[in-house]
Amino acid sequence: MDVYVNKTKCTGCAHCHDVCPVAVFTMEDRDGPQANADTAPEEMKWKGQTQPDILAKWKDVQDAHKHFANKYEGGSGGLSVAVSGSACILCQACLIECEGECIHILDDQGNKYDSIYK
Repeated sequence: MDVYVNKTKCTGCAHCHDVCPVAVFTMEDRDGPQANADTAPEEMKWKGQTQPDILAKWKDVQDAHKHFANKYEGGSGGLSVAVSGSACILCQACLIECEGECIHILDDQGNKYDSIYK
């Protein structure tokens, strides 16, 4: 199983981190050395800029999350990084909860699953 996060769309909501039963995701600082520690393709790696449509959708939302904060501060902020993709059991909880619709899973048979916020 391969799991990766499109960092250009990640809001830092930490929902994936919170709901994953097998700890696939960690939250990392946007400017930290582990920000791109998963298998995301080059165009989805963090390079310091969020996609404009995602930023516009979430920047002013007040829902007890720190959207787009540079650092993870215990509940939100930073970036999601899929550091243990091989542990994924394809429960799809992260795909449902991801605000930025930035999680991608490729199973062992080649099927691709993308997050779609509920």
